[in-house]
Amino acid sequence: MSQIVSASLTPSQKPGLALIRALLVSALVYLCLATASRASGLETLEITTSSGAHAFQVEIAKDEAAREKGLMYRRFMPADRGMLFEFEKEEPVAFWMRNTYIPLDMIFIARDGAVKRIAANAEPLSDTPVPSGAPVVGVLELNGGEAARIGLKPGDKVRASFFKP
Repeated sequence: MSQIVSASLTPSQKPGLALIRALLVSALVYLCLATASRASGLETLEITTSSGAHAFQVEIAKDEAAREKGLMYRRFMPADRGMLFEFEKEEPVAFWMRNTYIPLDMIFIARDGAVKRIAANAEPLSDTPVPSGAPVVGVLELNGGEAARIGLKPGDKVRASFFKP
């Protein structure tokens, strides 16, 4: 016959058990979040503007399948998150918002990390192409309005392992 452990504890011992349980749950949540970050390919990216340095955790879309799906079908993205699309060669690109439910800022980036163009608050669910306007190797998608919030302008720098200064 099994016995419930907490039933055999004295009242003075139960608060200690609650603390241990809370610590174990906290540790489990931390491990799950850390594993999810590694599994989803999150990378820290920093944008330097006249208002300072701004860090984001971004998913990396570096193969054709990941680039095709992008942020489609999502209904929410945390404020400090985004997606970086990486391309092998520098050339003009165009994006659209098909099946993308959240407004996004599209930031078109050159090989050296310089911002070439910002398409602010791209319209959700639109098939209208959003062109880079110049050859780029990367496109960063952030929540709509984020570029304006940090004061991002063409010429500002994006730092990530993908860009070569």
